[in-house]
Amino acid sequence: MDIERIIKKHKRIMLDTAPIIYFIEEPRDLGKIANQIITISIRNNINMITSVITLIEVLTHPLQLKRHAIVEKYKEILCDSRDLIMYPIDEIIAERAAELRAKYALKTPDALQIATCIEYDASLFVTNDVRLKKIDEVAVLLLSDVM
Repeated sequence: MDIERIIKKHKRIMLDTAPIIYFIEEPRDLGKIANQIITISIRNNINMITSVITLIEVLTHPLQLKRHAIVEKYKEILCDSRDLIMYPIDEIIAERAAELRAKYALKTPDALQIATCIEYDASLFVTNDVRLKKIDEVAVLLLSDVM
């Protein structure tokens, strides 16, 4: 699968939590793929977005382990990057998430992520959660599919 060709078809992509974790904490395998996606996006001026749900999910485990350097790295990438925009959750996204939960029986965080992707006009959702491949409203790319 030609990852560059896939990414270049889109003007805006949404990164789920897993690709960001792999990018920061996993230098091999899935981390390399996440790095490729981010590098291709930056090089081709493809907007990358995520939601505040990602911040919650990526910080929890490092905070539990008191890994403050990793916490700061995540905050730098998610809160201070010019290449990645992190969007809040509002009532429009909440309502869309409820619709997605009803249609696909998604967990709330997954529904909020997909709803953010849709509401902010991303045409590709990058994840490694195979359960999200069933979503029809947006194209879903699994990192494991490009290994």
